[in-house]
This record gives sequence, C-alpha cells and structure tokens, in this order.
Amino acid sequence: YELKGGNCKEYTDKGYSGKNTDRPKFQELVRDIKRGLIAKVVVYKLDRISRSILDFANMMELFQQYNVEFVSSTEKFDTSTPMGRAMLNICIVFAQLERETIQKRVTDAYYSRSQRGFKMGGKAPYGFHTEPIKMDGINTKKLVVNPDEAANIRLMFEMYAQPTTSYGDITRHFAEQGILFNGKELIRPTLAQMLRNPVYVQADLDVYEFFKSQGTVIVNDAADFTGTNGCYLYQGRDVKPSKKNDLKDQMLVLAPHEGIVPADIWLACRKKLMNNMKIQSARKATHTWLAGKIKCGNCGYALMSINNPVGKQYLRCTKRLDNKSCAGCGKIITSELETVVYQQMVKKLASYKTLTGRKKAAKANPKIAALQVELLHVDSEIEKLVDSLTGANNVLLSYVNVKIAELDGRKQELVKQIAELTVEAISPEQVSQISGYLDTW
Repeated sequence: YELKGGNCKEYTDKGYSGKNTDRPKFQELVRDIKRGLIAKVVVYKLDRISRSILDFANMMELFQQYNVEFVSSTEKFDTSTPMGRAMLNICIVFAQLERETIQKRVTDAYYSRSQRGFKMGGKAPYGFHTEPIKMDGINTKKLVVNPDEAANIRLMFEMYAQPTTSYGDITRHFAEQGILFNGKELIRPTLAQMLRNPVYVQADLDVYEFFKSQGTVIVNDAADFTGTNGCYLYQGRDVKPSKKNDLKDQMLVLAPHEGIVPADIWLACRKKLMNNMKIQSARKATHTWLAGKIKCGNCGYALMSINNPVGKQYLRCTKRLDNKSCAGCGKIITSELETVVYQQMVKKLASYKTLTGRKKAAKANPKIAALQVELLHVDSEIEKLVDSLTGANNVLLSYVNVKIAELDGRKQELVKQIAELTVEAISPEQVSQISGYLDTW
C-alpha cells in the first residue's frame, strides 16, 4: 500500500544503530533526496531510521525542503497529514526515552559488575594474560600472572622506587636489553601509566589506607586487603573530566587475580609519582626559534636543543636521547640549521615582490588582526594542553587529544584565512618591510 505500485530502492545499514545518522546507507539516502531522486521514504518502524529527536527533526526539515513524504509502515504514520506529523513527533519522544533507559540499564550493569571485581573488558595489562572463569554464576575472565613479564614489572617498580631513578633511566635500560612491552618499545607515557596502575600491587592494609586518604571510594572492607590480590581502579560515576587524573571519588575494588609488586614498593612509586603530577605551566622555547617545528626524519619525534661541554648548541632526536631506540639524525649545529631555514624564509618572502596591482602600502586589515589574535589564543591553548599531558592517565589523554584535534582544526582554518587576506592586501612596500624585519631578526 505504501509504495502504491511504484518503483523503490532499499537502503539497509546492517550492524548500525539508529542512535545517530552516521550510517553509510542513510547518508546515501540523503544524497539521493538532494538529487531529487526520491519522492517518498518508507520505513518498517520509526526507530529503524532514527531514535534521536534532534536527528529526526533535522531529517523532517530535509524531507519538507525537498517535498519528500515520510511513511512508517508499522505505526501507519503519514506525514502528508497534520495528525501524522504530530504522532510522529510523539513517537520519537518515546523512542528517545527508550534509548536513554537502555543506556541507564547498561551503565547500572557496568557498575554492578565492576563492584564485584569483574574484569570489564579490554586487553590484559602487560604482565598478565586472561583465563575464563565463572563468578557469581556469570562467565567472565580473570587475569593470570605471566612469569616472564612479571619479572620485568618487578624490576621496573624496584628501579623507580629509588629516589634518583627517572623515567629515562628505566626506558633506556629496557631498550638496551631489547625488551618490548606488548610488542613495542617502552616509552615514558606508557611507563607512567603502568606505574600508577593498582592492578600490579599486592594490596594490603597500607594500600587501603593510602587510597582512603586520597578520597577514593573503596568497595571492599579493610580486612579483605591481605597483601595478595591486585586492584581495579574505575572512574567514579560523577567524576568530572577535569578531575579524572585525581584519585578522589574514583572507585577501587579488589580483583580476583594475584598482584605482582609488593605493597611497600608500589606505594613508594605512587607517592613519588604524585610529586610529579602537577601540571607544568606553559613555557616558551629559549634556545632556538625552531623549537617544536623540526622533527627527526627517522622516527618523527621532535628535535631537542642541547649544549655540549664547551657550550655549543646541537639539535638531537628526543627518542634517541630517551632510550636510544632511534638511529637519530646525528648532531645538527643549531646555529647552522637556523641559518639555512632563515635563508629559505627570505627567499620565499622575496618571491612576493613579483605581486603587482597596488602602488601604495595597504592599510592594516582589521580582519587579519582579529584572526591573528585568535590564532595566538589557539596556539596558547594547544601549548597548555600539551604541557598538561605530563602524568596524564588514559582517560585524560583521550579527552586532551580530542580537544587538541579540535583546536588544531581551528588553527588550520585561521592560518588559511590569514593567508588569503594577506595575499589580497600585500604590496611590494610591505615585502620590503618584512625583509627588513628578517635582516634584524
């Protein structure tokens, strides 16, 4: 009846949820509507096309814009009538309610299982492998110590527990020994995450008291901390993103697996880490204006400016300095590289002298000034976020990476807009003036 004998094309997104419109076939449907190829959209059930009120509202606007009718076969809704449009909106509200109810149930189930010590998915941490077990009548997995990897874990913690041992000392040691962690060379961020992870500790009463003093929500009784089992640390339900690097309001639960590192050594490392957790203030490069702009051709890591014993500055690969796992790019004299880059900049700027069409220097463009101010602000925000990565855990890293990606996208837009406006306004006099600035740089 809905097709009335007309031709039709089927759009099916198998394996995709109706919670959003980011689905290949749905996007193809939208493109066909915009091409004027579709007069009516028929769905079996309303929530098969969308369970989001906002997405559905946008979709209906699109249908109205291109004079496309919408029919739900099961609910017998037809947007060609006022009653049909009203009933569709009501149905969407209940579809959204159902989705939020499902989310709530999943969240409740997650926290219920985590409080009972279930492993909540993910790859086994280095030092363990998983074996299937049954807990409370439910099939799940348990971490089991890998003896060979556990020896490396103990050594790592024992080294860092020494007051003078740094991240670099440990990463260099394992790199020189050719020891890989999950198939990769150990780097500082990974090392920091492992040292913070209570999955390795043989949790005793001292560990209980430590987390209690930090405001952590501890599920188990103090009597259960016997110095045998490791722990799982979960983000609290109401923890704000800005506080996820803190132990306050996070949830600690004893795990069924045995720990690897004695409590006294683990606590010594954890307390040492806490002294390094302060977010560094934003800083500017002082040794070279090329800082942050030059990378190693072998590994892609940034080059760092260092001084030799006689005070001469060189640029070296940071990965090479960190654990010697990169062949590096040799010792590059900072001043010589600055000269080469400077000459290329002068050459590039000089090419603008061929631009014609303006006899007088263009007046300052307020749009460019405003964009440059915003660009400086974006650069500052990116720099602060990069500096804040020191000591960050996986959760914080994911949020910071998303934010940096957003800021970088905005930065590229600003640079493009400034370049376009500058080309329109540039004059030979301005090129000469810029060259003069370079001469005194």
